[in-house]
Amino acid sequence: VPSPYPLRVLNVASVNALINAGFLVIAAGGGGVPVARNADGKLRGVEAVIDKDLASSKLASAIGAEILYIWTDIDRVFLNFGKPNERSIDKMTADDAERYLAEGHFSKGSMGPKIRAGLEFVRAGGAKAVVSSLDAKSENDGTVILPT
Repeated sequence: VPSPYPLRVLNVASVNALINAGFLVIAAGGGGVPVARNADGKLRGVEAVIDKDLASSKLASAIGAEILYIWTDIDRVFLNFGKPNERSIDKMTADDAERYLAEGHFSKGSMGPKIRAGLEFVRAGGAKAVVSSLDAKSENDGTVILPT
């Protein structure tokens, strides 16, 4: 099935209302339900898969989050992954992330969407994005993406 790029997350006002009421909100899990508008403006479901990392970035920006956490099964992101010159990245700027993506360091089916989501989040005004495992001890454990 197609994997369209998420343009926005619907019902952001509901998510904000729940946050403001003190609830812990879990949203955009699995990327959410993809929809499109008919000619008459009504929404209809479409057969597609929305990337959860990119959808989460859109939602985080829409609600004004300061930090986007992207949890995965590794502690840090690597350049030259699986090669003799592999090295982990503690911090990178948005410009670094964009360059590394263009150089092909992060595959589309693995770290690519996570790095792109973090990049887009900080470019949209977020303070930082963190890609790390659930075992992270602090907000600076993992790979931190900062604005340029």
